[in-house]
Amino acid sequence: MVEADQTPEKRTLLITGCSTGIGRCVAEGMRERGWRVFATARKSADVAALHQAGFESCRIDLADSASIQEGLHWVLEQTGGGLDALFNNGAYGQPGALEDLTREALREQFETNLFGTHELTRLVLPVMRQQGAGRIVQNSSILGFVGLPFRGAYVASKFALAGLTESMRLEMRGSGIDFILIEPGPIESDFRKNARQAFLKHINAQKSIYQQKYQGWSKQVEEGVSERFTLPPQAVLDKVILALESRRPKLRYGVTTPTHVFWVLRCLLPRRWVDFLLSRAGR
Repeated sequence: MVEADQTPEKRTLLITGCSTGIGRCVAEGMRERGWRVFATARKSADVAALHQAGFESCRIDLADSASIQEGLHWVLEQTGGGLDALFNNGAYGQPGALEDLTREALREQFETNLFGTHELTRLVLPVMRQQGAGRIVQNSSILGFVGLPFRGAYVASKFALAGLTESMRLEMRGSGIDFILIEPGPIESDFRKNARQAFLKHINAQKSIYQQKYQGWSKQVEEGVSERFTLPPQAVLDKVILALESRRPKLRYGVTTPTHVFWVLRCLLPRRWVDFLLSRAGR
């Protein structure tokens, strides 16, 4: 377990996407460290499960403005109007070649991964401004700074989130509000299973020029084949602890070997060389 510079005393934290994986792990880990955690999820059944696990929980669906507003209103009622930190974790991946994805598919990807996250963040900012302090941690991805084939919709949403975060960090200078990016590579979660559902919803693989590629990917998901260098969600929790509890947190925290390697390669190698390596990695 990572040791940060300071131990909070019942500071408040709102997390999106806590049904499984990274969100659930971070919710449990931060609660163990003494934070008052508000763990949210998109589905009512998952909210009920979080309640059973002892969490203060409500429904927040990032694709639904009403649920964002109602959920945050409920959280602020519980805290007396304050909130120390927000971990924007909720997201999903829409796989598939970009030429197979419609405008509607891209819009759905961005509604959750960017627009809903931004809406919740905007609603939280006045609360933190009034306090004179706050931390907003964005769960981005290695795919927020490099692209991979057949992941273009997700890549675009995470590139956008990273750019939005960097701009907001500059706009917030002097406000006491910190914006921090977490950039994981492959993490053990239901991400690929959920991605397959999005794939089946939006792509007709039988009519695609990439039919053979899709068949290989679907087989890997069905057989539960993990990507190389995959780490447990605890690895993300360790970085979130640093982001929330360090007196002077870093602006970005990479998680997993591929994230660190490709960040260095992206900075040092000619772009065509990086593209070649990424094309191989995306097979």
